Amino acid sequence: MLKHIAVISIPVTDQERAKRFYVDTLGMICVRDNTWGEGMRWIEVAPAGATTTLTLVTWFPELVPGKFVGLVIDSDDLEAEYQRLLAQGVEFIEAPSRQDGGIFALLRDPDGNRITLHQFGSLSAN
Repeated sequence: MLKHIAVISIPVTDQERAKRFYVDTLGMICVRDNTWGEGMRWIEVAPAGATTTLTLVTWFPELVPGKFVGLVIDSDDLEAEYQRLLAQGVEFIEAPSRQDGGIFALLRDPDGNRITLHQFGSLSAN
């Protein structure tokens, strides 16, 4: 029986730059940062308390940096996250907007991979 998604691999060109973005900018925690094999590095990050982690990979030739789409990260306060990330220079493709299923904002990581931020509910009346 399948239980849960354990790891999702995100293709990156520079693992250290990607780690800084996901940890320092997005606020995730670094779960693992180990070397393995000949010059390989396993970097695993996740939101605090998450059971699914992201590996920042350079070794899968079929995974092209900047082409990853479909990662959705939930937030309790998407507007606050949006403002915080804007202040840190994060490139947003779409500002927060109400859509079926909640509020969504779309951003890019340093390699151009697309990440969707999501919040259940509706935008405030500000």
